Amino acid sequence: MTSPGLVLPPLDRQTPPVAVQPQPTLEQSLNGMHALVEQYGYVIALHSGSVDDPAVQRLHTVRSVLESDRIALLGIDLPPLGLALLAQQLRQLSVCDFSPGVLASSARLLAHYIYAGALLGSVARLDRVPVPLTSHAKSWVPSAQFAVLAHPRPQLVRVGQEELPGPEFRTRMLVAAGQPPSDWVTASLAPAWRVQGVATVPLPEESARWWGTDRLVEFAAGLPDVSVLYQLVSSVRRVLCHWCGLELIGDRCGFCAAPLPPPPEQEPVTAAARALPRGGT
Repeated sequence: MTSPGLVLPPLDRQTPPVAVQPQPTLEQSLNGMHALVEQYGYVIALHSGSVDDPAVQRLHTVRSVLESDRIALLGIDLPPLGLALLAQQLRQLSVCDFSPGVLASSARLLAHYIYAGALLGSVARLDRVPVPLTSHAKSWVPSAQFAVLAHPRPQLVRVGQEELPGPEFRTRMLVAAGQPPSDWVTASLAPAWRVQGVATVPLPEESARWWGTDRLVEFAAGLPDVSVLYQLVSSVRRVLCHWCGLELIGDRCGFCAAPLPPPPEQEPVTAAARALPRGGT
């Protein structure tokens, strides 16, 4: 992970720890990443996906200098708490029997099942989710509160007037409160979404910048059990990357970013050919 604030505590003793990269200097980053590759064989680095982020630029520099094909840089368009939840899920799956290529390419699959949003006291500076002009105007009202879903389908509603659509499958919710605190997420949203449990975690440092305000309560709901995660990833057909040779699921390799080539076109079978009996000339 690119920040200590995105590291969630392990759910059990089997969940491996997280390394924070990059380090303060390029030399420290190179040494740290080289040590991780030597110790674990492969490294999967999650980040927010912004190419303008200095941390992301440093990660690309480190991989380029090391000339390593065993470092996957995965940019996922999730809010901070949602990204932290995804990292926790990948940590759980890393102790299973998945190959590095399957684990890296499963990040995009798992992200589809994460519902990430926030309760905001103002949307005046929110630029990650489309905000109507009327909502911008109402955000100046001191008592206004907005429920925003950033992923998987962006949506903004006024609290008390509309319902925020949630997942249609069983989830566990993480909640991180900023200032001022509010119990709307745990008292109203969680029961409406029928979550199986709620855990309170510290608010990531990046959240206020991502959401455009520090008057927020961030939440993220995802699949609760490692067995369900395992079954989901296992159900997808695996293929070999035509570029680097690693296993992958989906349409793109997590390590070399090579897309899955389209299936070869088959020659059309003419009516005359179909009419020929076996062995006929």
